[in-house]
Amino acid sequence: MYTYIGKRLLLAIPTLIIISIFAFSLQKLLPGDPILAMAGEERDPQVLELLRDKYRLNDPVIIQYFYWVGSALRGDFGISLRTNQPVLSLIAEKLPVTIQLAIMAMTFAFAIGVPIGIIAAVKKNTVVDYIANIVALSGLSVPNFWMGIMLILLVSVKLGWLPASGYEPFFREPLRSLQTMIMPAFVLGLALAATLMRHTRSSMLTVLGADYIRTARAKGVSERSVILRHTFRNALLPIITMTALLFGELLAGAVLTEQIFTIPGFGKLIVDAVFNRDYAVVQGVVLCTGAGFILMNLVADVLSILLNPRMRAAL
Repeated sequence: MYTYIGKRLLLAIPTLIIISIFAFSLQKLLPGDPILAMAGEERDPQVLELLRDKYRLNDPVIIQYFYWVGSALRGDFGISLRTNQPVLSLIAEKLPVTIQLAIMAMTFAFAIGVPIGIIAAVKKNTVVDYIANIVALSGLSVPNFWMGIMLILLVSVKLGWLPASGYEPFFREPLRSLQTMIMPAFVLGLALAATLMRHTRSSMLTVLGADYIRTARAKGVSERSVILRHTFRNALLPIITMTALLFGELLAGAVLTEQIFTIPGFGKLIVDAVFNRDYAVVQGVVLCTGAGFILMNLVADVLSILLNPRMRAAL
């Protein structure tokens, strides 16, 4: 197991290098000059030159890249061109917000998508199955921003049950934090639930057709035990892989949802950085997001090995 994890970590190194190259190269394609925005309206040529020297923008691109990578390896992602704050502190401030939102969204997704997927598989080609597929298709089709606006109008404006927007840190006021996060988490979780439902149904149907399931039924094992112990447990592997990918996607930042509900997470951070041509923040966020995807894939592989005796035996 430890050898396998070590090999995967070694494979992550070239992946991170490629991500860093793309992150550094693509941000150069952003239109405009951030130094002109920083210098103000007067734009004294001497000030422009000093700022470019300060942020090493006069160096060749390849030198800029290696300087940035070397600093990143030491935990220094640079200074925000707009706020003059260290990028690492900005990431440390915004990442817990997005992690909380992602955990709550995945909780909603699992609570909705997985049970419906199991029921749809067990009731294949029945009215229940057709309704579940229609609901899943609707969840994938309805835009998150429209669902968010409708929830704000209904739950916050009409009924007054929950705050329409804003955020409160969880460890400062847990109840208030959960209240502000329920609606955006539900909006994100509904779309993810549709994806999980489809994968759960497909995986369950594959396992339900296996010989050992027919054997278990022939031995008189209860249907509940067949579905939950024998079928669902073996159908978990693709569900876990998909969950890891979805969670990594959420860590990248739910841009529209965070904008609608005014949540200061990764999504809002990256949008503001792009619009303000804040190169250092864009690079740092993209690199951390790529590392998050790699980590979640590793977690999914480890969980798959722990749940699958044949994979453990092979290792």
